[in-house]
Amino acid sequence: MSEGSAISIQELVVDYGTRRALGPVSFDVAPREVFALLGPNGGGKTTLFRVLTTAFPATGGRAEIRGHDVMRAPDAVRRELGVVFQSPSLDAKLSVRENLWHAGHLYGLSGRALATRIDEVLALVTLSDRGADTVEHLSGGQRRRVELAKGLLHRPALLLLDEPSTGLDPGARRDLWRQLLELRDQTGVTILLTTHILDEAERCDRVGILDRGRLVALDSPAALKRSIRGEVVTVEGDEPVTLRERILARFGGEATVLHNSIRIERPDGAAFVAELMRAFPDDIRAVTVGQPTLEDVFIHVTGRGLWETEQAAAQEGSA
Repeated sequence: MSEGSAISIQELVVDYGTRRALGPVSFDVAPREVFALLGPNGGGKTTLFRVLTTAFPATGGRAEIRGHDVMRAPDAVRRELGVVFQSPSLDAKLSVRENLWHAGHLYGLSGRALATRIDEVLALVTLSDRGADTVEHLSGGQRRRVELAKGLLHRPALLLLDEPSTGLDPGARRDLWRQLLELRDQTGVTILLTTHILDEAERCDRVGILDRGRLVALDSPAALKRSIRGEVVTVEGDEPVTLRERILARFGGEATVLHNSIRIERPDGAAFVAELMRAFPDDIRAVTVGQPTLEDVFIHVTGRGLWETEQAAAQEGSA
């Protein structure tokens, strides 16, 4: 384990029978860091999440949580973790406080100490005035914050969240992220989350992009976008494959056809657009130029779109 790391993963591998679902994967997460695992469904995020939460054994390699080996010391690891799963885990017929009371018993808390701790976590997630409300009467965002409160009851050093914004509208998603960043600042908790939502990953200190079980990129969101070294030009035409070939023959470089559009990376996108329109005025219906996004980074390192990969994974899973 790298000294001082909250999470250290070295050459981790997970096989499902003869199929390799993950790895080998290696990276560290620093204390107090907000770290995102970004990738399509089927890319390996959930598999890695299950290993870190001690729910599934790795086939090879090593994973440590604050110095505790996930495979050899699962009980010690669980004491360090607060986990918020993608699927709801609240009893809708119980009140917020009753849900937290039962969860506290699972952590060995009881009596006055538990009551005090429930007051503390409700204050942390700004739900102090909703403790007596039944969960079924809360909004989706409020329910997610109760899930966070459950995960924080035993003062974990590390908070793991699986697709935390699933099912939330944009406003609730913004509120959730405000809560997460405030929690990190107030309590010093390290946060690792899985997501396929690009603007969610943008909010994190660092992002690891997983695709087909491999870590294909790792850095801060800004550094990942700078790796493209230019602007992204998107061209629409009636015959994108043929038009791409003509553009490459005229200008060289690289171009990719995605979603019936041609995607081109250029250091000076605006100047290139002018040249492009002069060269092919009758073949281009529309053209846009913009700064790189994390979606562009995914395309750059995999040759495929994030949503295109998600659709392929869904079709493979239903086949």
